[in-house]
Amino acid sequence: MKKKYRYKDIVDYLKDTNLTTVEELVRALNVSPATIRRDLIDLENQGVVRRTHGGVTLNSFVATQLSVQEKNQLFKAEKERISKAAAGRVESGSSIILDAGTTTMEIAKNITHLPLRVITPDLRIALFLSEFKQIEVTMFGGEIDNASQSCVGEHARRLLQSIHTDIAFISSNFWSFEHGVTTPKEAKTALKIDMIGCAEESILVVDSSKYDSFSLFKVAELEQFSEIYTDDGLEKDIREKLKYLNVKLHFM
Repeated sequence: MKKKYRYKDIVDYLKDTNLTTVEELVRALNVSPATIRRDLIDLENQGVVRRTHGGVTLNSFVATQLSVQEKNQLFKAEKERISKAAAGRVESGSSIILDAGTTTMEIAKNITHLPLRVITPDLRIALFLSEFKQIEVTMFGGEIDNASQSCVGEHARRLLQSIHTDIAFISSNFWSFEHGVTTPKEAKTALKIDMIGCAEESILVVDSSKYDSFSLFKVAELEQFSEIYTDDGLEKDIREKLKYLNVKLHFM
């Protein structure tokens, strides 16, 4: 079994059990104890799980964010389904914001056939879309956040405060019914708030593995988004709870 699939299976197992042990994971995934221990060390370093004397549990509060390279390895198939569906909301000739992130990068790959104006803080998205002549790309500019390889800071905020776009696609590592969308960095929080504020409608694109985790700074309540695109990995009771929100939900 490939490492990324084991990661997903470990996270899914912890969502069901809340607390587990190496021995239980060995039986559930049918792999060696050494493999499980290595995976748990990797996931703990990424801030996904927390190891305790009693075993291992999901890390509900996350103080830091994963690097782009780390995020690229996780839940790739889910991100591809989410992004393909969300890209269907983009119409020819429209102006959109693509937030920094691996899911929004996948959206970029699905809109290259359209004439568009795209505004993004993400260096990789900007470079990728600049290869297509029918797409006008604008970078936010400003200080570079190394973890996300994207622009943050007051220079980026000034640009956002002077424009109005059709759709803002917002990504997040942390979302929940109770806490909404949160981030570990104040600068990124302010930028996401501005992205939501300057768009006619904002759409949250986020995979289910990030659900029920939160960080220090609040970006928005889930009801501030017009639509949420996620994958079908959420438990039935969570889906039912989310349906109480006045938001159009898509489970891909």
